[in-house]
Amino acid sequence: MSQSKASEIIERALLRARGAGADEVDAVLVEGDEIEARVRDAEIDFVSQARGRTLGIRALVRGAGGARSATTSTSDVSADAVDTMAEQTVALARATAEDPTAGLPDGGFSDDEPDLALFDPDDRAVDVEARIEAAMSAEAAARATDVRIDNSEGSQVSSGFSHIAYGNSKGFFGEYESASHSLFSEPVAKENGSLQRDYWMTVARRLADLEDPAAVGRKAAQRALRRLGSRPVKTCEVPVIFDPMTAASLIRQLVGCISGYSVYRETSFLAGRLGESIAANSITVIDDGRLRGGLGSKPFDGEGLPTRRTLLVENGQLSSYLLDSYSARKLGMSSTGNASRGAGSAPTAAPTNVWLEPGDLTLEQIIESTDRGFIATELIGMGFNPLTGDYSRGAAGLWVEHGEIIRPVEEVTIAGNFGNMLNDIDAIGSDLLWMGRIASPSLRIANMTLAGE
Repeated sequence: MSQSKASEIIERALLRARGAGADEVDAVLVEGDEIEARVRDAEIDFVSQARGRTLGIRALVRGAGGARSATTSTSDVSADAVDTMAEQTVALARATAEDPTAGLPDGGFSDDEPDLALFDPDDRAVDVEARIEAAMSAEAAARATDVRIDNSEGSQVSSGFSHIAYGNSKGFFGEYESASHSLFSEPVAKENGSLQRDYWMTVARRLADLEDPAAVGRKAAQRALRRLGSRPVKTCEVPVIFDPMTAASLIRQLVGCISGYSVYRETSFLAGRLGESIAANSITVIDDGRLRGGLGSKPFDGEGLPTRRTLLVENGQLSSYLLDSYSARKLGMSSTGNASRGAGSAPTAAPTNVWLEPGDLTLEQIIESTDRGFIATELIGMGFNPLTGDYSRGAAGLWVEHGEIIRPVEEVTIAGNFGNMLNDIDAIGSDLLWMGRIASPSLRIANMTLAGE
């Protein structure tokens, strides 16, 4: 859709909602194109192509006790449909309770157009056959790695393009285009009747930035092969090393604990601890919505405010929460430009690109300096209580003795308190790995309970 057409639809929604009695209104138009395919061995498992367009309208009607609000969405963007939905949104808003905190941002809307390298226009020419060929290459490479790779859960590819347009009744209108491409391979290894699976993947804004498909398949196969012969270990307390894939889950849980919504609802053990030391001095965590080529980058957030770089944790000290305008008002603070919304939902606070700053050690050096411990390469379940910090998850990985990997491990549980875990991080790797919007290098926690036999 052209810029003028998107602007026309947004403007119509705003005008009709204001005409129906809304004091404030915003609208977002989300358009997307996606192709996806999966292969197993030399056979195509499925191919899908989808195209969608959704308009979302949020209307706010002010009263003595605050604003009443409602959000609706539709895939029909004809003039009559937009008019009808705008009027219905206002009617729904009038039926809701007043909220003194609700409302659009007071100002400070984005007024620049940074080049964030969110897509390569040439990638639009990619066809589904080329993406299937990439999946086939990963699948073939995985199976050729070792005779023990005799099956697969499949190798999958996707390419998606989106166009986001947003406007509000305070005079802001902005839009941007982005893309995301991925390749995922999940082979199965077999030996002596034992089956093990693992995976590897690559994700990027541009096709040219993806890892080579054959390399993805081989790495996935190697990860599956090293799990053959896995068995539990006896219950003990040891250092636990998280590889970059599992370490990212720790940063993801930290992000959930410092979301403005968790903080003002007091459902996080980090509520009220701004400015305090919450982690080891080596820990610095950053959110940056303008990271060039970042998978979560965008020029403005879900309320039209400019995205930015925010230090969340600096040298172990909690420096900032993640805030949209609503949670910021609840806490008496200012938005950090982290509002996120879908067409059919109201804004909420969410990360853009978040990462733990890497250290100077390789993963091999961390392992070599570990006399006895466990490397977590897969985490299972969701055993984390953000209110208390209690942490307990099933895991699989590798056992280390005298600085060397001895054997694979499965059917164990790692447990601790998340606050203690953050303080007990005593080694950070240099291998920062982006497989999504939240990333981490490998890290070691000095002591955790490993429950096994």
